[in-house]
Amino acid sequence: MERMVNTVTGPIPASALGRTLMHEHLFIAFGGAEFDPAARFDRAGFIAEAVRRLVALREAHGVTSFVDPCPIELGRDAGMMKEISEKSGMHIVCTTGFYFEEMGLPPYWRARTMEEIADLYIREITHGIGETGIRAGAIKVATGAPAITALEKKFLAAACLAQRATGVPIITHTQDGVGGPEQQRLFADGGVEAHRCLIGHCCGNADPAYHRRVVEGGSYIGFDRIGILRLQPDEVRADNLAKLVRDGFRTQILMSQDRHCGWLGKLQRQVTAEEQARMDALRAQGKWPPPYTYLFTDFVPMLKARGVSEADIAVMLDENPRRIFSGEALPQ
Repeated sequence: MERMVNTVTGPIPASALGRTLMHEHLFIAFGGAEFDPAARFDRAGFIAEAVRRLVALREAHGVTSFVDPCPIELGRDAGMMKEISEKSGMHIVCTTGFYFEEMGLPPYWRARTMEEIADLYIREITHGIGETGIRAGAIKVATGAPAITALEKKFLAAACLAQRATGVPIITHTQDGVGGPEQQRLFADGGVEAHRCLIGHCCGNADPAYHRRVVEGGSYIGFDRIGILRLQPDEVRADNLAKLVRDGFRTQILMSQDRHCGWLGKLQRQVTAEEQARMDALRAQGKWPPPYTYLFTDFVPMLKARGVSEADIAVMLDENPRRIFSGEALPQ
């Protein structure tokens, strides 16, 4: 029997996902932004813009599913995701799970036991988020740098309990391109099979040996910050991704951009005057935040120039997302 995937509008067969971006965001709000009098949010206007961007992504590039692994405490709004999905015709998968210690993990949940945290995750997957009835389709895990903290290990262990109870995949955040192999070891300790996990943001590490450790560990590897040039030139990402394809690992690669359509208040870091001027100029042209279509208009041509074929791209964008959600073992 085919495994079903929870989307914000209801379950669908994994085979119905189609072309999928596995790590994108619609809206982000870090805790505290709501107290900034300059942080205004036009909900109706945001929904209209998000719908416009998703329709463009679907019509121009054939993307039919969009996974938004927004952590619970970063402004996750399942009801708004549902409205955007209904109006855009895009399947949207939301997640349960919290962010990493330095930038998340609310004090209330820090004090909870591993089992209590797991119970929340399981409820959001099997019953729904709050009283919305909208069920999460995956579990988000996040760890910081330079090492995974004791508190983060508790939340990761809770995610393992929830994964084993529900069968949904785990999608991770790694900080500064480190921590992937350590996450894999903790998942194994928690009884989670490697191929049920996507180790995220590995393209933040420029070392191909790091990528090789992750794929040889049996997980999916996320090249999922494509276009975030302040963290890594895309030429480096393209070189490393093409190398993994040549080395026979295309069935474990998942591409995405970790982009957002809206952000409450200011960015979570101080920006220079030059950066602000550039963002303001792009916003005036309707190009900020940057569009989700960048992966196809700019990055895919880089891959093709390095020998990555259209068939390789189809495996990474069409086949691999279906497989991780279906729970199938990696092809031999």
